[in-house]
Amino acid sequence: MVINVRKSCCLLIGPRNDFSCDAIQTSNGVLFRGLTNCRFLDIFIVRWRNFKCSLTNAKKSFSRSANAIFGKIGRIAPEEATLDLINSKCIPVLIYGLEACSLLKSDLSSLDFVVNRFLMNCSALVLYRVST
Repeated sequence: MVINVRKSCCLLIGPRNDFSCDAIQTSNGVLFRGLTNCRFLDIFIVRWRNFKCSLTNAKKSFSRSANAIFGKIGRIAPEEATLDLINSKCIPVLIYGLEACSLLKSDLSSLDFVVNRFLMNCSALVLYRVST
């Protein structure tokens, strides 16, 4: 079987996660890349003692998509329509693949914070629009 080392990497998870992967090579002598995190199906897996996922990119993607929606229709559309679009288009971006990850309370709080911060900013802009 031929392994494409440009698409493959070495990521250690477990008690020996701080060891280096630089010594692992294929049968034809090509070395694997040792990484601290890798992307698999848009889920970022982090080198850690236990299986752990990084939520940073999911939160960035949520903010990007929510800002795109709000930038296009935020001041024109009713608040209910904007919230419905956020619910149907942006929340799935945020929670994609979280079933595979075991989340801590702090992870759940950080996801809640991203959504609540965006909603508070939206409502502040809507109130500003109404008052002017």
